[in-house]
Amino acid sequence: MLTIALPKGALLADSIRLFQSVGLDFSLFLDKANRQLQITDATGVAQALLVRAQDVPVYVQYGQAQLGIVGYDVLREKQPVVANLADLGFGGCRLSVAVQAASPYRSALDLPAHCRVASKFVHCARAYFQSIDLPVDIVPLSGSVELGPITGMSEAIVDLVSTGTTLRENHLMELEVLFHSTARLIAHPVSYRVNPYDLRQWSDRLRERSAVGVTRSPVLNPG
Repeated sequence: MLTIALPKGALLADSIRLFQSVGLDFSLFLDKANRQLQITDATGVAQALLVRAQDVPVYVQYGQAQLGIVGYDVLREKQPVVANLADLGFGGCRLSVAVQAASPYRSALDLPAHCRVASKFVHCARAYFQSIDLPVDIVPLSGSVELGPITGMSEAIVDLVSTGTTLRENHLMELEVLFHSTARLIAHPVSYRVNPYDLRQWSDRLRERSAVGVTRSPVLNPG
């Protein structure tokens, strides 16, 4: 049976819409009363696993899932050994450097050498500052990185930005955009070559449907 890793959080609803458009319904994951982490589509063709977004590429890399949907930001940070099949076009955001709005900094190059930068994206942050030849101390955090500059623990942060509301409400501002991120369809590389469970045909259908913007339609939940 085809196994698909779906991400908890912001990408889940659009991911479910996309799979519904090709005839696979995993909308039970959107039911707040549901506690199942693995469900099978009514057709019996595929099953889905509900996992943390950061874990989607892990399940795909190790073959517990043949397909998955995950943000490009996670792929850049984790650098998993997976096949990146398609940009699905939803879940748009950007990874940015931000500082306190009242600070004197107006670009990343204005930051002092060896300053502290808080981030969940340690690899991406380190690679970016190395690319501009600015030595910094990356402070790894798992949540609320905005508190870094607010408390004085760090001069800057590297974090995902969608609308910018959270930054503004915490008196922070963007200095630079490292890259833009959207949801990506990924596959286990060997499985994609061997093609069990018609994996390539399903991935082709998903790519076609994402291209016509099906994720903007309502989630169908007959239950």
